[in-house]
Amino acid sequence: MSDEKGSSLFKAALVLAIGLVLASLIFGWFHARSRRGDEAITVTGSAKSRITSDLVVWSAGISAQSPQLADAYRQLADGIPKIKQYLLEKGIPEAQMEVSSITTTTLKRRDADGNETGEITGYSLQQQIEVRSNDVQKIAQIAREATELINQGILIESSAPKFYYTKIGDLKIEMLGEAAKDAKERAEKIAASTGNSIGAVRSAKMGVLQITAADSTEVSDYGVYDTSTIEKDMTAVVNISFAVN
Repeated sequence: MSDEKGSSLFKAALVLAIGLVLASLIFGWFHARSRRGDEAITVTGSAKSRITSDLVVWSAGISAQSPQLADAYRQLADGIPKIKQYLLEKGIPEAQMEVSSITTTTLKRRDADGNETGEITGYSLQQQIEVRSNDVQKIAQIAREATELINQGILIESSAPKFYYTKIGDLKIEMLGEAAKDAKERAEKIAASTGNSIGAVRSAKMGVLQITAADSTEVSDYGVYDTSTIEKDMTAVVNISFAVN
């Protein structure tokens, strides 16, 4: 009975040992699979497109200064219609022009220390005509030539035209798709270099849009929107995290 009892204990111990080894292997396999499933790779994808502005906003105006408010007003009343007529003759429809209200600044005498006193010495008035048009090239040229009015005795103050692209919303969706495709291609190459492949998307984050002058390298954490040039580059960026298989 003693030998039979010892043989039973040995068999039980052997079965237990085999069970522990198998459990350890199974746990190790699941643990490795679990850790492997937790691995991820994060990449940045980008897409760039050349765009041409389809809207221009340009302002031109005059200012007048005189000791008498009525005299300053008469100077504006004479100059603004001449600017408007000039623009009409250049082929700009009146519907594309908007005349601003008059801005009045009271001028006061300053003392020997540069401090402003209560004594009124005159008035400064300003008024502008703003042009909004889709004929970008035409308005850009007129803005350059507007100094011709100086020869007519009108001291025009012309600001730099601002150029915009009005279809950014539509293009943005398309470019984000291209940026995401670029991110996936980058992730696949990185994973393949280590003998792995990428799986499902874990997370995705869109970066800020950069709209810069053509071929510019300017970037900003808050995004750039260049309005000084007709031709621009629009860049979209996305950060995507992929599971690694």
